[in-house]
Amino acid sequence: MNASTQADSVQSGPKTMNPREFVMLMAFIQALQALSVDSMLPALGHIASDLHVTDANHRQLVVGVFMLFSGLGCLVPGTLADRFGRRPVLLTCMALYVLLTTACALAVSFEMLLVSRAVLGLACAGFNVLPAAIIRDSFEGDRMARTQSLVSMVFMIVPMLAPSVGQAVLLAASWRWIFGVMGLMGVIVSIWAALRLPETLHPEYRQSVNIGRLTRTLGEVLTCRAAIGYVIANALVTGALLGYINSAQQLVAEHFGAGARFPLMFAGMAMCMAATAFTNARIVMRLGARRVSHGALMVYICTSLLQWHMAGPDETIWEFLPLMTLNMCLTGFLGANFSSIALQPFARTAGAAASIQVFIRIVGGSVLGIIIGNAFDGTARPLAIALVSAGVLTLGLLLFSEKGQLFKRRNPPGGPRQVA
Repeated sequence: MNASTQADSVQSGPKTMNPREFVMLMAFIQALQALSVDSMLPALGHIASDLHVTDANHRQLVVGVFMLFSGLGCLVPGTLADRFGRRPVLLTCMALYVLLTTACALAVSFEMLLVSRAVLGLACAGFNVLPAAIIRDSFEGDRMARTQSLVSMVFMIVPMLAPSVGQAVLLAASWRWIFGVMGLMGVIVSIWAALRLPETLHPEYRQSVNIGRLTRTLGEVLTCRAAIGYVIANALVTGALLGYINSAQQLVAEHFGAGARFPLMFAGMAMCMAATAFTNARIVMRLGARRVSHGALMVYICTSLLQWHMAGPDETIWEFLPLMTLNMCLTGFLGANFSSIALQPFARTAGAAASIQVFIRIVGGSVLGIIIGNAFDGTARPLAIALVSAGVLTLGLLLFSEKGQLFKRRNPPGGPRQVA
């Protein structure tokens, strides 16, 4: 069965799904993880107070630990889904999501909450990996790219709304009910997927679990000069962004005094990032991923230096927010293009290589994000230093991978492609 036939199978039979419903379901599956991060931000102070957290920076671990274990789990769901099928692995992840959000809501200590969040992160790794595999099973070529773009556009709504959802819950109930909302969303999406989503992996394409093949691909990723610089650079940029997200509630809501306005400000920044993703999709085919990302990196470094210059006790929120929003938008030009460039040498092992690269990006970024967040000293200075450091180190890594030649378009449309 070819990919076109598989695409038809998604929209035929007793579990018929039209393209619009398919896009919405894939977006909502991915959104469960985003909801697990962004809805928590307004509640971190309440959690710290209720569970007697003595170090104010430790509250950030509610986000940081979740992201770290979400990255650690990325290598598992894809391998299992190639062996047993997409549906059973996805539905298992969803069942665990509902169970573990309940455990988080019932946690009686901060340590118990962190353990529950860690295991929840492992379960959510499937939401990172499986939607992309299902889309690849179901569509090919331009239809696949279009579907993934539509899913991403719908998905970006969640980071805009999730902090407001958390804030709304806090106005009426305890922070524990935020996990209740997450669990309810998990139940709804689980039922939706169980009733409407067919198995998209054809039996002929099932693969055995092969640790040796994954290990070989890991070696290829780590030793491929054209890719490894971009992989590590992506982890650095992700780490700087997560450092901001981890400390955003303390920095924006408390230090800058945004208070209840914080969710609205966070939503505005997320909206700008969504617009950047849309812009990148429109210009990257014309200019090339290298030219776009290399140019964005130069602006990123300059903006970060300006943030470092302005950071201090007297900095105002209206000085901080525009520059931070600009850097978040520039991250949108970096991350997606870095991932694309890093995968170019692995045409024959793209699936395994993508899993390994996502693993490195999220795990490395999560560790850096925790370190950056815990360096918070009551000002934006530690974050600004981290942004500058990430930018400069990224520039060095790109020069290494590109052998000193930036802005050169190496794989224009219709040209030969690197294959490893």
